Amino acid sequence: MSYDLKQLFEVVGEVQEIDYRLDLSDYELFGGKPFADPVWVHGKIFNQAGVVTLQYEADFRLVLSCDRCLEEFERKEHLSQTHILVTELNTDNDEYIVVEGFSLDLDGLVLDDILLYLPSKLLCSEDCKGLCEHCGQNLNRGSCNCCNTAEKMVDPRLSVLDELLK
Repeated sequence: MSYDLKQLFEVVGEVQEIDYRLDLSDYELFGGKPFADPVWVHGKIFNQAGVVTLQYEADFRLVLSCDRCLEEFERKEHLSQTHILVTELNTDNDEYIVVEGFSLDLDGLVLDDILLYLPSKLLCSEDCKGLCEHCGQNLNRGSCNCCNTAEKMVDPRLSVLDELLK
């Protein structure tokens, strides 16, 4: 959604409310389409003492695959962000969002913030045990028989090193 902010930059004390749903159901990420529902974006853009600030919150639900056990899981997320908006920069600074032509593409900004918010490793739980490296059994559901013998299973190319430990 694009917002015209000309009046907001010119009038101190001006406030513009934000409340809409951003449909990211077709957005591909991590080899799938994780956004199960539209992202609810709500907040405000306001000019206080000549400083234009964007404050918003985004609520969304993701359906992802765990990086360790490969099971699909669902996670509800809540993101709160604050950005200072400017029409031009004198120096190279990442702390400000440049609004060219007084028009703000909020969809792109929200998507960027969500992508930066997401962890690089997606886990169904912090204590996920993953898969057995030998048989592929999901260790969260129980142990497998090969786990007991895994210590005895040695790559034949490395058996010479095993003898050094004896």
